[in-house]
Amino acid sequence: MKILVVEDDAETADYVARGLTEAGHVVDRAADGRDGLFLASDGGYDVLVVDRMLPKLDGLGLVRALRAAGIRTPALFLTARAGIGDRVEGLEAGADDYLGKPFAFAELLARLNALARRPPLSAEATVLRVADLEMDLLRRSVTRGGQRIELQPREFRLLEYLLRRAGQVVTRTMLLEGVWDFHFDPKTSVVETHISRLRGKLDRDGAPPLIHTMRGAGYCLRAPD
Repeated sequence: MKILVVEDDAETADYVARGLTEAGHVVDRAADGRDGLFLASDGGYDVLVVDRMLPKLDGLGLVRALRAAGIRTPALFLTARAGIGDRVEGLEAGADDYLGKPFAFAELLARLNALARRPPLSAEATVLRVADLEMDLLRRSVTRGGQRIELQPREFRLLEYLLRRAGQVVTRTMLLEGVWDFHFDPKTSVVETHISRLRGKLDRDGAPPLIHTMRGAGYCLRAPD
C-alpha cells in the first residue's frame, strides 16, 4: 500500500513509518495538517493515518476538507484523544477508523489492511437508493419522492448504515457499534429514539414505512410490500 502518515510527533511518526516500511508498504510523511492536506488531495494514497492534534490544520479539519472535496481515501485517526466523544466526533468528520494512543503496532497494521480491503466507492456507489428514498453521499443529501429531507448528522449516519444493509436485519448491537462506535451497551434508548425520529422524517404525508421493526431481532430497511 501507499500510505500517508500525518503526525507532528517525530518519534511516533518514525515508529509508524518504520514499521509500515518493514511490512512492505510505501510511506510518505507530513508534520502538519496543511502539508497533509496538500499531499492527500491528489487521491493517490491507499490509506491515511492522521493525528487529531496537528499544527496549522487539525486532523478533523483535514479529513473534513478531503471529504468535502469528494476524496474518499480511507482515513484512520491515530490519537491520544480516544474518549467516546472524541471517537464519535472523528468518525462523524469522515474518518473510517479510530485508534487511541498508546497503541499496538500489530493492531494498527491490521486496521489499515482492513481499510485497504474495502472496495472503493464508484460513481454509482455514491448514491444509495431503496424505493423512492435516495441518499447522495457526496452532496450529503436525502430525498424521498423527490422531496428533500433534512437530517441531523447522526440521523444521516444511521440512515446510511441501514441503506448499505438494505433488506438485511440489523441488530441494536450492530447499530451501537456501527453508528455510535459504542462497544458496550449504554443502557439507554438512544437507538430506539433515533429510529423513531428517522421514521418520522421518512414517512411523512402518508408515505409507506421503509424501516421495519423485526421483533426480537432488530430493524430492516426495505421497500414497502
